[in-house]
Amino acid sequence: MRADRLLSIVLLLQTHGRMTSRTLAERLEVSERTIHRDMEALSISGIPVIAERGSTGGWSLLGEYRTNLTGLNEAEIQSLFVTQPPKLLADLRLKKASEGALLKLLAALPVMYRQGAEQARRRIHIDTGGWSRPEEAVPLLPVLQEAIWSEHKLRFTYQRGPGCDEVEREVDPLGLVAKGSAWYLVAGVDGDIRSYRISRMSNAVVIDQPCVIPTGFDLAAFWEQSTTTFNANLPKYVARFRVAPEVFPRLRFAGRFARVGDKVERDLDGWLRVSVGFDVEEMACEYALGFGPNLEVIEPRSLREKVIAAAERVVQFYGGNFY
Repeated sequence: MRADRLLSIVLLLQTHGRMTSRTLAERLEVSERTIHRDMEALSISGIPVIAERGSTGGWSLLGEYRTNLTGLNEAEIQSLFVTQPPKLLADLRLKKASEGALLKLLAALPVMYRQGAEQARRRIHIDTGGWSRPEEAVPLLPVLQEAIWSEHKLRFTYQRGPGCDEVEREVDPLGLVAKGSAWYLVAGVDGDIRSYRISRMSNAVVIDQPCVIPTGFDLAAFWEQSTTTFNANLPKYVARFRVAPEVFPRLRFAGRFARVGDKVERDLDGWLRVSVGFDVEEMACEYALGFGPNLEVIEPRSLREKVIAAAERVVQFYGGNFY
């Protein structure tokens, strides 16, 4: 509704200061022409919106104008009460604070909205953990939070991967991201923006120097782009398998990097045919061998030949070793 959009414009300007027509249009999912018409409507209604031209221009509210017209509609209230992942809140030491804030908000709501808020809390649950993914210890999270809130630089020791040497990093902390049960620090270093897995960090200390935050940096947008780029650069290898029905449910949990397709076909023998994606051929070969005679490689032929050759080597190895 237009009234909701006009209120959103006022609140956005009140929160962010000067904003361009393009930015407002993107946030509200309308055209720039619509934004210009909305600004005219706001001005006619007595809201002091002003426009400044130039490369640094945009729309803003005149002087210290503020509005207390912040009423929430029912859908907005329900969105606030959707269950927040308890582990993430506990990691951030905000679980009790979140429960207290929601209790106060619920008490302040009109009676007509309370039932919907309570339903949203009871009926929707968000589970960020994987089925077989171990929880990661993140004892340094409070230190990283301190650096982010205070906008100070951070120094820590980092292990880039299993068996790799540790390196020391001094960074500009930009934000925290929870991915499943893992936490990541997004930070600026040497003119670049990188992600660091917090469970691999040690000896983190806040430095008494202000950090540099890139103009217009958007944590959610960066993470989405970073994830898209990472997935696009992964090697892609797809194999076609014929699987015994009794072991089919185990396919999704047998290999951490196996991506089981959604399309499943049943042949005349009752076995199931499915495509599974891997990063490289070697992973597919090890995966297939793990199911023994309960899984047959259909294609590619080169993988089928590799699995047969590997199985023959296993038989030869055990055939010549008796104790």
